[in-house]
Amino acid sequence: MRRMGRIAGAAFLLAAWSCAWPARLAAEQQDNDHTLQAMRDEMARSKARLELKIPNSDQPVRPFYIEYRLLDLDVREIVAEFGDLLSSTHTRNRFMNVEGRVGSYKLDSSNFASDDAFRGFIGPTGSVGIDRDYDSLRQDLWIATDQAFKEAVDTYSRKKGYLSSLARPSDIDDFSKAEPVQLIEPLETPDWTNRNWEQEARETSAVMRAFSQIHESRVSYYLVYATEYLLTSEGTEIRQNRRFAAIEAGMNAVADDGVPVNHYYATYAVRPAELPNVDTVRKNLNVACTELMALRSAPPAQDYTGPVLFEARAAAPLLVLEQMLTGLGGKSDWVGRLGARVLPSTMTLVDDPGAKEFKGTPLLGGYGVDEEGVRGQKVTVIENGVLKGELMSRRPGRDFEQSNGHGRAAFLNDAKPTMSNLIFTSSETLSPADLRKKFLDECRAEKSSERANYCLVVREMDNPALSLLHQDDFSELLASFGGGAGTGDRLPLIVYRIYPDSGREEIVRGARIIGLNTRALRNIGGIGSDSFVYNYMQTQANGFAGTALSAFGSAQAGLPASVVAPSLLFDEVEVRGERAEAKRLPLLPPPPMTASK
Repeated sequence: MRRMGRIAGAAFLLAAWSCAWPARLAAEQQDNDHTLQAMRDEMARSKARLELKIPNSDQPVRPFYIEYRLLDLDVREIVAEFGDLLSSTHTRNRFMNVEGRVGSYKLDSSNFASDDAFRGFIGPTGSVGIDRDYDSLRQDLWIATDQAFKEAVDTYSRKKGYLSSLARPSDIDDFSKAEPVQLIEPLETPDWTNRNWEQEARETSAVMRAFSQIHESRVSYYLVYATEYLLTSEGTEIRQNRRFAAIEAGMNAVADDGVPVNHYYATYAVRPAELPNVDTVRKNLNVACTELMALRSAPPAQDYTGPVLFEARAAAPLLVLEQMLTGLGGKSDWVGRLGARVLPSTMTLVDDPGAKEFKGTPLLGGYGVDEEGVRGQKVTVIENGVLKGELMSRRPGRDFEQSNGHGRAAFLNDAKPTMSNLIFTSSETLSPADLRKKFLDECRAEKSSERANYCLVVREMDNPALSLLHQDDFSELLASFGGGAGTGDRLPLIVYRIYPDSGREEIVRGARIIGLNTRALRNIGGIGSDSFVYNYMQTQANGFAGTALSAFGSAQAGLPASVVAPSLLFDEVEVRGERAEAKRLPLLPPPPMTASK
């Protein structure tokens, strides 16, 4: 009877597939896109015929899993400075990535490091024709599949040899199974709208002309339309559209004592037409430039330990860094602590790829299916302060085996467990006025203990990927973190000293927060009711975990994400004063510049 039920179920699924197939096929034929058909046919041939005979082995080796990924990118990038257009490009490219796995879900050819450095498999990646031509794509896939399979066989052999020398190999599987997903969306034609993007770049960047002390600045418009294809030997077939748009600006100056100061502005949207208009961008750039001039004249920060209030605009990026540690090369203190309290007992943290907005503000990090072909799931990471879940890709972990649809990657990078829309909430909050009062009360108590006659408020965190315009500056900053070690360092950008008796505020420059660990997060002194939506681009680079560089990237190579968080009061934070090296000042004053062009 049970066998008959399975047969009936299989017949139902086959009927459903048969009914849906003509619709998907018609959609592909209507838009004259032969990409998936070429991928299907080459996949079928590879599954049927691909094998390799290993010397001194009786059994031929065949791949148990094959994956074809293809990315069709249509990108416009416009860069301007001081009202002048530096560049304007419009490019169309298609890239493929092929992955083959040898062995089994339990033990395969991935996730292996040896004395010869990392040999884990990231399949051959290369450009393919932009015309969606069937024959040329099959040719490219054929060569790439052959290379991927041979590499996988070689890696698998090395891995088995290494594991045989271990007394206690890991018992965690290398790869998890996933239900096949079929999702064929209609092709989306790029819509650049009727806005003149080049003129907008000129007009917005002209704001800097009113600030002659700015040494350099860049305003970049980055507009992206992408079609992603995924085909696996398990039966997953996906063609989905993704798009986003960004305006990113960086600017720098030098203080009178020769210390460099930097600032940035960034705004993001789900599609180009939704970017803010010229007047809004000019207003925000003017604010950033004014703050940069204030930083230029500000006194350097001093070493400090005591209460720090992170206003909502700064609290959101502050909280990103801790959650990102495992995804980008570090070891989070949360790993292995399932069921333990890691935040205040009033706080809950949810990651929801399906969320589109938060109280009317659009969220950037949403998606339906991740880069591994798994539908994105809403995950309660922390509930009432207790760690309940983890963001999972198809690589099993210590606490969870199955993916929950958070295997994300930008531009065909290797998929990793990565956040989408991270939302912090609390059952007990204080109004901004009450939170500030509590903060000032703690400041007065600290003052009476003769620690300092002021406390610190952080209003914005830095994004070095945008605020630093030269690679040398970025490398110098990275070196100051000890090569990306997990130090818990953070880079605040807009920091004020608050004198509690008078309420006077004074901006300072060059502060760095050090050692902000999980213990500090467990003992947050106050939580505001003023949740802020922070949309940003998540970096895909390794090696920066635990530092201020671990999360923030740019639109050119980042992954759209959002964090929602309120203002946070920490009872005790250690802040290091400015340590920047002074530069030689210009010999001549800046030339005069009209306010607009």
